[in-house]
Amino acid sequence: MSVLDTINEKINKSNSILILTHENPDGDAIGSSLGLYNALKKIEKKSTVYIPVPDKTYSFLPGFNEILMGDSLPNASDYDLVVTLDTSDLNRLGIAQSFISDIEDSICIDHHITNQNYADVNYINAVASSTSENIMVVLASMGIAINKETGECLYTGILTDTGGFRYSCNPETMEMVATIMETGVNISKIYRTIFDVTTFNRTKLRGICIDRLELLEDGKIAFTYVLLDDLNKLELDESDCEGIVNIGRDIDTVEVSIFAKEREDGSFKLSLRSNNYVDISVSASKFGGGGHVRAAGCEINMTLEQIKQMIVDEIKKQLKNEEKTEE
Repeated sequence: MSVLDTINEKINKSNSILILTHENPDGDAIGSSLGLYNALKKIEKKSTVYIPVPDKTYSFLPGFNEILMGDSLPNASDYDLVVTLDTSDLNRLGIAQSFISDIEDSICIDHHITNQNYADVNYINAVASSTSENIMVVLASMGIAINKETGECLYTGILTDTGGFRYSCNPETMEMVATIMETGVNISKIYRTIFDVTTFNRTKLRGICIDRLELLEDGKIAFTYVLLDDLNKLELDESDCEGIVNIGRDIDTVEVSIFAKEREDGSFKLSLRSNNYVDISVSASKFGGGGHVRAAGCEINMTLEQIKQMIVDEIKKQLKNEEKTEE
C-alpha cells in the first residue's frame, strides 16, 4: 500500500482529527491547515485546527475564525488521529508536540527535505513548492474535489511559500494554481491582501528596519533587526514582521539578507533569504534551524551582536566557497 493510500485509509476510518502546524505559522502553515480543514468539512469529517497564535494577516481565509487558539490545549482523548502540516520536526510543534504520542494515529504532510519522519505515516515531497501543494495531491488521491473555500486556503499557501511565484515553482505548481482558479478564487484579491495591504504602524516598523539596515561584504550581505521594544511601542507583534527580510534581499548587490527579530524570552529569530547561488538552509542548519535553499530560518539565544557576528561569518564562508567554485 502506498503512503497516499495509507493516509486515505487513516483519514477515512478516523472519527475526529486534530490538525496541527508549526509555531509562528506562515501562510503555507495556515493555508494548508485550513485547506485540509475545509476539505474534510466538505466530506463531513470532524476535524479541529489548533494554532495557538495564528497570524491575523490570514484572517480572511475560510475557517480562520474556527481555529482553536490560545495556550489551553485541546483534549487528546477527543481525537483518534493527529495530522501535522509543514512541520519538519517535533520541536517545531511547540506546546502541541505531545499530541504525537498521546493520540492513537499520526500523519505528517510536509515539503521540507529535513523532515524527521516522526509520525506513524509521513508524506514528504520536497520537490513541491509548499505543503499546500502536497495537500492538493493528498485530496486528489482521496477523490476530494477542490472547492472555492479550500482553494482560497491552498492558493494562499502556495502563493506565500513561493514568494509570489518567484522561487520554488515547477510546472505542477502552476497546474495546481490553474485548478484552483477554476473554482472561482479571486487570486488578485488574495495577492493584494497578503503582499500589498498594510497598516500605518507596520509601515513605521519597516522604516525602523530600513534605518538600521547594514550592507556587509561589499554589499553582498544585508542585515537588519527588530527589538521587542519596537513592537511594543507600535502595538505590533511578531506576525507584523512578515516580509521585512525581503527589504535587504531586493537590493541589487545583495545575495543574502538577514533579519533578526527579538522574542519574548530574549532570544532572536532569524529569517534568511538568498537570491541566486547561496543555499541558505546550510547556514540555518548550523544553528539548529532549517528551511529551503532560498528561504530558511533559525533561533539563537545570544546577544544581538554575537548573533550578527556568528551568522555573518558563516555566510561569508559560503560566499567564499561559491567564489572558489566559480573560479
